[in-house]
Amino acid sequence: MRVSMMVLLNPHCTIIGGFSIMRTLALTNMILRANILIMNTTKYHLQALKQFFDRHKIATLDQLREALGNPARCTLFRKLHDLQYLSSYSHRGKYYTLKSIARFSEKGLWSYHSVWFSRFGNLLQTCQSLVHHSDAGYSASELKDIVQVKTKHALSQLVGEGRLARETFNSVYVYLSAQKEVASRQIQARRAFLQQSPASLIVANPDLATDEAKALLILFCSMLNEKQRRLYAGLESLKLGHGGDAHIASILGMDPHTVAKGRKELMGADLTDTDRLRTPGAGRPSQEKKRRKS
Repeated sequence: MRVSMMVLLNPHCTIIGGFSIMRTLALTNMILRANILIMNTTKYHLQALKQFFDRHKIATLDQLREALGNPARCTLFRKLHDLQYLSSYSHRGKYYTLKSIARFSEKGLWSYHSVWFSRFGNLLQTCQSLVHHSDAGYSASELKDIVQVKTKHALSQLVGEGRLARETFNSVYVYLSAQKEVASRQIQARRAFLQQSPASLIVANPDLATDEAKALLILFCSMLNEKQRRLYAGLESLKLGHGGDAHIASILGMDPHTVAKGRKELMGADLTDTDRLRTPGAGRPSQEKKRRKS
């Protein structure tokens, strides 16, 4: 009303007054849009995101956006940051979870439905930390068994960037800490490790598992009787620890239950009657030598 009166009282102000009205309306629209954006941002509150993760444990970015009404990426990542999120080091970092949900192992790893997460971050950071804190370094195959993904390219990149060192042991690269004092201790431990028995060495480092080495090991076991083979397999399984029964069984061509039995016999000191190949009563019935009739 005030602007209209000004225009009526002063016709020369018509153009200027119209421009002022348009400018005021433009500013008002900008303020309204800003308020709408603020309201939309607040509706994607942290509690909804936390409840979604509590139900599903892990999710892709698309799943999170769909569950929250398709917010902008920047809005979603801001909320994830507030909740301390982790991205998977497997599956190309496709999955997300929260630090409060992950239940990390002693090595700082956690998996859910075959998706792997690390308290250290991505695959490069995980490999670097695991190698640095290892007793004797790791070969690529040893580290792969731990992190459950291929590691050769990541390890090569870490060496190229000076974040890890490596040495050759029996024609196999072993990756070591970039800190010289730590690497020196790891080299000594690795050399002691190489003094282990052939079966332990083959299982612990598949890169060394040549056909000749396996053939010699199998030939040696073929010279043992049934119980000796079982006990030897049990001994090698004890040296390897968790998962040793299956590993030794696969190398020696034995049933894992047989290896487990030998291991339990050793642990229980059940070594009586070691010269007997079969239990009493087993085998063919004895036959008396026929005598010639006189």
